[in-house]
Amino acid sequence: MGECTIDHSHEDVRKKYESQLDFLPEDMKPLFDDFFQEEHTQDILNEVFHLLKKYDLASEEERSERSNRLYLVLKNV
Repeated sequence: MGECTIDHSHEDVRKKYESQLDFLPEDMKPLFDDFFQEEHTQDILNEVFHLLKKYDLASEEERSERSNRLYLVLKNV
């Protein structure tokens, strides 16, 4: 994933999450519910946004990598 200089808002991340919801692992959804209850740094918001971006179009291997990174972020915030 290339570096993006755009800062994504909490709402941007929520919309991106909702657009990818059907493609995400079922057990990740409660983690996102918790995630959206909190405030997060801009770095965290940007990272989650980019992990979600085009998740549905990613190869199985890429999707697995993104899921692992999402789990790491979501379980540690």
